[in-house]
This record gives sequence, C-alpha cells and structure tokens, in this order.
Amino acid sequence: MLTNLQSTLSWSLCLLLLLSCQNTEEYTIEFLPKGIGIEEDRFVDDQGRHIILNGINVVSKSKADGYIFDGGTNFYKKLRNLGINCIRFIIIWDRLEPSPGQYNKAYLQEIDACIEQAGNAGIFVVLDMHQDLFSVKYSDGAPEWATLDEGKQHTTGAIWSDAYMLSEAVQTSFDNFWENRPAPDGIGLQDHYAALWQHIAKRYKDNPTVIGYDLMNEPFPGSSALQSTLTLLQAYGQLHADLTGVQLTEEKLGELWANEEKRMGVLEVLSTKDNYDRVFSTLYPLNSLFETEHLQPMYQKVSHAIRAVDQQSILFLEHSYFSNTGVESSIRRVTLPNGNEDPLVAYAPHGYDLVTDTKAVAAASDERVAYIYNQIKETGSRLNMPIWLGEWGAFYGNSESVVPAAKNAISLIEEHLFGQAYWSYGKGTEDLVYYKNIITRTYPSATNGELLVYRNDMENRTFSMSWQEQGDDLQHTIVYCPRISAIDALTLTGNQSYHIEELPEGDAGYVIIAPEEGSVSRELNIAFKTSK
Repeated sequence: MLTNLQSTLSWSLCLLLLLSCQNTEEYTIEFLPKGIGIEEDRFVDDQGRHIILNGINVVSKSKADGYIFDGGTNFYKKLRNLGINCIRFIIIWDRLEPSPGQYNKAYLQEIDACIEQAGNAGIFVVLDMHQDLFSVKYSDGAPEWATLDEGKQHTTGAIWSDAYMLSEAVQTSFDNFWENRPAPDGIGLQDHYAALWQHIAKRYKDNPTVIGYDLMNEPFPGSSALQSTLTLLQAYGQLHADLTGVQLTEEKLGELWANEEKRMGVLEVLSTKDNYDRVFSTLYPLNSLFETEHLQPMYQKVSHAIRAVDQQSILFLEHSYFSNTGVESSIRRVTLPNGNEDPLVAYAPHGYDLVTDTKAVAAASDERVAYIYNQIKETGSRLNMPIWLGEWGAFYGNSESVVPAAKNAISLIEEHLFGQAYWSYGKGTEDLVYYKNIITRTYPSATNGELLVYRNDMENRTFSMSWQEQGDDLQHTIVYCPRISAIDALTLTGNQSYHIEELPEGDAGYVIIAPEEGSVSRELNIAFKTSK
C-alpha cells in the first residue's frame, strides 16, 4: 500500500517529487489490485475496493496459428498503458482436447505463457471457451470428433452468423450437444466439456492472474432457432401491416431479411425502442425455454466440475445467443454442491446492435443499443451479480465513421457501471480514432468504498465521479487517465491528498487519491486541455 501523502503537499511539490524519482515498473504496479472477487453486485479487489474491469478480447481463431494470439511481453504492457486491467482470452476446445479425453499440454503451456505476460503487466485474465457456429468444421470451437452433425448440410449466408439460422449441420451439432449425446468413446459431449473445464480449473485455480472462467461463448439453441426465426418474421409482418396497411406474405418477409439492402430498410423501422421491443420481445418464451431446459443444466454441470477443484475463481455466465439482441434472459445463479447459491458468479452478457458484422456498422441505432443495455442491466439486477459486458463493439477497421456509435455505447457502459471487454484487439486497434479517443478514456479503476457514478463528457473534455467511502477502509482510489499532460484542473472533495503516477512509455498514468477517515461521500472532477 502507498504511504498517505500529507494534505499540505501542493500539486507542484508532488509533481517535482515525481519528476525527481525514477519510475520503476515494480513501483507502478504496487498500488494496483492483486486479486479480484465479488461482493454482491460489484467486483472488488483484495483490498475491498470497487473495481471496474476495463478490458478487451485477445483472440486468435486461426487453427494454423494454434489458436494463440502471441503478442509478447510488450503487447501486454501496451494494453496496460491503454487502461486495460483485464482481458478476455479465448481458448478453443478443438486444440485443448484433440481426441476424446486427451488434453494438449503444448497448447496449455502456450496459454500459460500468455497469462504470465499479462500478469507481469498487471492485467487479469478471464479464460473464454470460445465457439462460433459450434465447431472447427464450420468456424471455431468444438473438435470434429465432438461435432455430431449427422451428415446434415452446412449452408452459409451473406453474413457469417447467418449460418446459425441456415445451417442444418450447425443446428444439429448444437442439438446433440444440449442432449449430451455420446462422443465416439461413449461419453456424453457435455460430460467431456465439463471434464475439460475441470482440467483447466485445476491448472489455474491458484494463479492470481486468472480471475475466472467464461463457460461458453454465445450459447445457441440449435434447431429450435427455426421457430425463433418464424416468430420474428410474423411479429415484424404484423408491425409492417399496422404501419403501412400492407400484409406481406411469408415469402416476402423472408426476402426482406435475406437481402442485405432490404434488411437495412427493416432495421430502419426497428430503430425505435417501441418497434424493436414489439418484435424482439416475442422471442422471450422460446428463449426462456432454451435457457431453462438446456443452458442452465449445462452451466450447473460445468460449475460442479469446476467447484470440485477450484472454489475461489469467478464463473462468468453468458446469456443465450438471442439475448445478445436484448431478448430478456432467464439464466439463474448456479448452486454449490450443498444446494446453496454460488456467491462467485458474474453475469457476462454480450450486447450487439443488429448492424454488427455488416457494412452498415456505423449506423447502429442509439435507441436499440440503449434497449439492449437496459435489458442487460435489469437482468444483472435480478441476479444480483456484477455485470461484465464480455463482448460489444466489433467496429474493426472502421475508424471515424463509428465514433458516434462508440460514444453512445461507452456512455451507456459508464451509466450502468458495467465492466467491459471490447471485441476485439487487432493490429493497430489502438490507433483507430474510435478506440484512441473514445474507448481509451479516463475511468475509476479501483474505488475505495462504492462507486456511485462516473462520466466522461467527450464534448466538454471533462471527467467526473462520485463515490461513498467506508469508514474503516483506508485504501487509495485509483483513476486511470490516458493523457496525464492534458489535465488542466483537478478538484476533489474531502481529503485533498492525491498524486499522479505516470506509466512508463507514453502519457498515461493514474490519479491516486488518499482516503478520508469516516464514511463520507466524495467527488472528483477533472477538466482537460483542449486539443490543438
């Protein structure tokens, strides 16, 4: 812990002291969290401070590259300087278990190395068992031996994710997974999956860098999605009839969704909260049935397997694929073997607008995104879990055109106090305008007590936060700032002691605020210089 600075120290003296001292890597990391846990609906560190997990997805879906993003030590230091304090690191079943019951030591050792590099930079890791279209046969995820597609046809569409709705092979593979059909060795697919997670948890249970496990990426219901598609078309058809007086046939409705240009017209109609809710809320009964009868039992099976060897890591539970679009989720907190609720569970939703992965990504609807994020907040409140938005964005190489969409998303993330992991890092992401100027921002990394609100006003170049300190917790509050030299004015209520710790290489650093004795409300306001 840092020694409290005397309240009589002036800003100029603090700056003089900082400039006269060599800033070592060890000293920089000293005041940061050493571990992450959960207290009711908040992430907390080993000192009980309220933590905002500010992250990014580190991804390789390339089988040729061994499903490893090998960024090296400097990569993770770069992420730290961008304000990243956690990553969602994807791992792939295909390489983890290349044949039934046989685990790939070489792959695990490569994962070990990445975790060590992240930890050395002060970055926590959530391991994500990733899949897209279920399997390596169609994209990434399960090995071929675990892909029981029954020889069904694989059909693709204009967007990669269209195959979820079009491919009988993908749907059948999911169906057989949810039914725990036997693999070639006679053991159920879910049993293999749970055993794999247990093997991983046993390996990392004592690793302080690995804070938890994201049990499955975007769980998809399988062939029941066909009924979901029909339900959506019918709901939109009724909305279209009410708005225009024209009743479209099922064939015409299908054409609207199949044609990318016509689909944009549909999305324009669905750009208001009321219209969007009217159509997508019709999926709730089907979505709830899948989550209750299939997804929740799988989560419970895997959680029991993990808890048999690891009782301290966080389990990150995602909602179903359709809940990414704001359909209300019915997932529940998993229980311990004794029947009590597991206290170390976080809600790890994804939130994507309907234009994601299309040419119109910059046209994301503010109202739709607000609807999706509000639904996520309500589910997190129902579950009384901390929320970590495990995927959002997917703006990729688009730069200035997506700035408004990025601003809207970040403002909602801050409003709801979400943790988040942007999807995803790619070469040069940090230099793109939307990432450099919007996503890389000032935020409270660790708050002594409970963080109540924080906000970046991008237009007026200000940052503000308020928090409630606890009387007996005398820990420092840590605020990350990407451009220390741009600070023009800083005001603080209560104890005026603070100092600034600069990170090596660049202009980023932390505002470190000394605690106030007693249970008090506090505020911080920072004004930044106008860019020339």
